[in-house]
Amino acid sequence: MNFSDFIEVGAIRADLKALDKETVIEELVEALVQSGGIQPQDKMSIVEAVMKREELGSTGIGRGVAVPHTKHANVNRLIGTVGISRVGVEFSSLDGEKVFIFFLLVSPPDRPTNHLRALESISRQLRDDTFCRFLKQAQTPEDIRQLLEEADNDRKSDKKS
Repeated sequence: MNFSDFIEVGAIRADLKALDKETVIEELVEALVQSGGIQPQDKMSIVEAVMKREELGSTGIGRGVAVPHTKHANVNRLIGTVGISRVGVEFSSLDGEKVFIFFLLVSPPDRPTNHLRALESISRQLRDDTFCRFLKQAQTPEDIRQLLEEADNDRKSDKKS
């Protein structure tokens, strides 16, 4: 699955202001609202659902990365965004380190396959240290969009060879 299949480009944030886990999630969900990806009336219930998922175990997977995610009945397609924190956020990560790169995913409960495929695509790409380094250095949403597009193109060319 490509990033272009689920990342809402208008919701990408290159300079998150939030300093804690819940506020980061609120900021990313608000970005999805502002981009038209989710309805304003669903914002708080989506934030609550993501926080409830975090109670099961942090989605801070280590190496400065977190992938908060949830399923929500009021979204009709898999949707996501990317946010970069300049200062890092305490996220109860597996390695105890602050998180700088966030991928937020929200999907309909009746499409678990797409949800898992998106999580797999994100985690596979985030194993690439160079990709992560460039993401952390990205200054604008356009920089991030270009990195995601390059990753999609690299994945397509890998499948051809």
